[in-house]
Amino acid sequence: MQITGAEAVMRTLEALGVDTVFGYPGGAILPAYDPLIDAEFTHVLVRHEQGAIHMAEGYAHATGKVGVCIVTSGPAATNLVTGLADANMDSIPVLAITGQVATTAIGSDAFQEADVTGITMPITKHNELVHHPERIAGAIKEAYYVARSGRPGPVLVDLPKDILNATFEWEWDDAIDLPGYRPTVRGHGKMIREALDLIAGAERPVIYAGGGLVRAGAAEELYRFATRLGLPVVTTLMARGVFPDTHELAVGMPGMHGHYAAVRALQEADLLVTLGARFDDRVTGKLDAFAPLAKVLQVDVDPAEIGKNRDVDVPIVGDLKVVLDQLNGVLDDKADEHDRFVPDAADWRAHLADMKRDHPLRCEQPDTGVLKPQTAIRAIHETWGDDAVYVSGVGQHQMWAAQIIPYTRGGQWINSGGLGTMGFAVPAAIGAKVGVGPDVPVVAIDGDGCFQMTFQEIASAVQHEIPVVFCVINNGYLGMVRQWQHLFYEDRLSQVALPQDLPDLLKLAEAYGIPGFRVNTVDELDTVLSKARAITDQPVLVDLRVDPEEMVFPMVPSGASNDELLESAEDWHARVAALKS
Repeated sequence: MQITGAEAVMRTLEALGVDTVFGYPGGAILPAYDPLIDAEFTHVLVRHEQGAIHMAEGYAHATGKVGVCIVTSGPAATNLVTGLADANMDSIPVLAITGQVATTAIGSDAFQEADVTGITMPITKHNELVHHPERIAGAIKEAYYVARSGRPGPVLVDLPKDILNATFEWEWDDAIDLPGYRPTVRGHGKMIREALDLIAGAERPVIYAGGGLVRAGAAEELYRFATRLGLPVVTTLMARGVFPDTHELAVGMPGMHGHYAAVRALQEADLLVTLGARFDDRVTGKLDAFAPLAKVLQVDVDPAEIGKNRDVDVPIVGDLKVVLDQLNGVLDDKADEHDRFVPDAADWRAHLADMKRDHPLRCEQPDTGVLKPQTAIRAIHETWGDDAVYVSGVGQHQMWAAQIIPYTRGGQWINSGGLGTMGFAVPAAIGAKVGVGPDVPVVAIDGDGCFQMTFQEIASAVQHEIPVVFCVINNGYLGMVRQWQHLFYEDRLSQVALPQDLPDLLKLAEAYGIPGFRVNTVDELDTVLSKARAITDQPVLVDLRVDPEEMVFPMVPSGASNDELLESAEDWHARVAALKS
């Protein structure tokens, strides 16, 4: 059967089981948008190409499937760069399909030409410029496989316009033949045994749980492993929920703005059971002072991460779900010897429980008047509950949302971790809602700075009837930058003010034809959120006017050791005063 290259794109996506594509048409990709009319999947029309890639990311975060976006050449393709870099840092499986000028025009500086594969090579797991229509199905199929296998990540397929218009004889083959690409899935048996022996001999073990556990879908295996051996668990920013915060073994989130007990747990541990975590600088602080007493067991599907930032005593390369299943399997097989595998860590667990009790998060909320952002976020969780998916932007609101909400499952918390992309929340929440469907609420917790970078995508949510709740923590500042300027630049506030009424978010909601609500004081909070919660058939915008001077604590100053953790602004000012005296 003779078909066009453009038809081959649609048939390939259908064969792969793609149900949604996020995109924006234009000249070079236009041939693909004609057969798209009859495609068996949904297309969500975005308002900016960056929105398309972030929606694909949100969809992938929420579902574990590959998120797909399609845009045209030149500036449209380069508008994907931020999202591709974001997905690369956080190991998110997305497939970007870009149009390209005709093969005869490549290299001539043609209208809307850009070397997209060259530009994106450092920030994609794989990319390809297709030169023949017969190659389209194979290129997309292989890229899709690469995106979701091994360590997940973004891939890109660049399609010249003449290749899309060309006709050829269509054939489909499910087989994947990539002889140079063989991710290691199973852990080495000897290392599995050494890992269990290392754990058995520890007195202060901690599971350092990273985002790789979420990507691997290994929450159930982690739960069995941790509870069977009585291992305390800290969950990084990207791993929130993969082990339930409500469990007694959960210690909290480590890092620059982590929970006190979680930060101290890593510093005092004698063994880090590192699962899908990469010793990121936001977790380690000053690297040579991080976890100084600990041996390291590290499991990761990406061999490049093993020992990259920290020497490892027992390395295991493999898929986390499979490796944890192997570890649990040994414990099952040797159930009669169970006690010899369990570390003697009762005193350690009690010590961590005491730290959790004695060092809670602090927020002094007056009974009336000014609304604290922590109170607002706590109320958001109380309103939408544990069934909701929470998506954040980047900044103070992100840290408060990560700290305050008790997460109970992987995929319940979605944010931009490694790249820290402002503007992520609005489109990612839309993509997440498409992925989880009508029965799961999706709440975007955004800052006023982040929100203004991508709020045009609300139009996409309205047009396609995607009912996301957008909660803006509106403090009238670039809050995290303001906090740093206050602490480290003698309160010299430079270019951080964002007037709370510019724009007026209630008028913005009206312009988009959606309900808008505003909270000015703590007294109004519960009533207004309840009204917003009652609306489930269209997007909702909530403007939460919060204290502009509130800061995020605990905090480890940038470049400092985790031993220098500050629990409050008073701690910081006391330290500064001591240094001056």
